Amino acid sequence: MRKMIDVDFGSSRYDELVELRYKVLLEPLGLKFLDMYREKEMNYLHIGCVESLDDTLVGGLMLVPVNDEEIRLMQVAVDSKYQREGIGREMVKYAEKRAKTVGYSRIVMHAMLSVVHFYEKLGYRQEGDIFEEKGITFARMVKNLSFA
Repeated sequence: MRKMIDVDFGSSRYDELVELRYKVLLEPLGLKFLDMYREKEMNYLHIGCVESLDDTLVGGLMLVPVNDEEIRLMQVAVDSKYQREGIGREMVKYAEKRAKTVGYSRIVMHAMLSVVHFYEKLGYRQEGDIFEEKGITFARMVKNLSFA
């Protein structure tokens, strides 16, 4: 059994989440997590997924305010030992509910092309042209929460 939790910025659980994001998302691409980015994350909503039995962090993501209506879904990561168990889907659904409860009506994201289909199955749609950032190709994806 797993549960979703809000993760406080600067907590030891936040440090675990940063390490997980690095291990799953950045390290395979040869990128580094720079501590200078931590300060920017202070006002973001950090969500973790933990095993209920032993409190092990198995996944996480961030929600980053864009404006009064939009929040950006970022850095969705699931520990490789737990991938393909539906954790990513459950985290995204939970993030949508959290975004809605704090007053946002739309989620936006930059999805790597390899995961566009995953998000389309969750009701996201591509918006605009595919683009490249730091050598990685992305699609901008959106979902209106008022109709979710």
